[in-house]
Amino acid sequence: MRRKIIAGNWKMNKNVDESVALINELKERFRNLPDGLEVVICPPYTSLVVGSQLLRGSALKLGAQNMYYEDDGAFTGEISARMLKSIGCEYVILGHSERRTYFHESDDVVNKKVRKALASGLRPIICVGETLDERERGLTEVVVSRQVKGVLENVSSDELSRAVIAYEPVWAIGTGKNATPQQANDVHRLIRGLISRLYDRTAGDRLIIQYGGSVKPENAMDLLSQPDVDGALVGGASLKAESFATIALASYPSG
Repeated sequence: MRRKIIAGNWKMNKNVDESVALINELKERFRNLPDGLEVVICPPYTSLVVGSQLLRGSALKLGAQNMYYEDDGAFTGEISARMLKSIGCEYVILGHSERRTYFHESDDVVNKKVRKALASGLRPIICVGETLDERERGLTEVVVSRQVKGVLENVSSDELSRAVIAYEPVWAIGTGKNATPQQANDVHRLIRGLISRLYDRTAGDRLIIQYGGSVKPENAMDLLSQPDVDGALVGGASLKAESFATIALASYPSG
């Protein structure tokens, strides 16, 4: 059975003091996690160091929201994988639709970041997903397949085993809309089948695929109970400890 990974993407929210308060509350709520459940929080860069310090000895993992694909150099404003590793990050979100839309990141750029993250010992959470227009035109399979192939170019099967794919339909991010459980599972099954063809059946079966896009306490259990949904990448609902804990524990309602 694949484990579940629930990650909270705080986006550009929470200053350091607010981050400390939320992390301390999350530590209380996640004192003991069910076997097979991993919970990751991804604060903004400014809160990563204090987050790392606060999370020592806890059940929670630390992740970043982005990184650059070079180790160092004249890249003003960028953060490297080795910088993230040095402060205790284990995960990094890459290719989020907001990065693709607002900062024009292509599959090729995301692929460079994915390969650098893997080479540096970080676990990338790699986002893919179609826009509303693409879904309405029946292009979901074409778009998602193209993105998956692009971001995994030259990624080996062994490296893939340390990566996570997050299916995030762009039309469901921050809109209050979300894919139905069946729609989500259909695309997750599509991704799993594609990985099986690109690599092998074992790679497809073991790949962890999260769903992201307006995940809330009200819909979490229905989404997370789908056979090919292995967790969630949570946005707004991760900014409150109660709602995030409810979503995470919906993965294992008897835990």
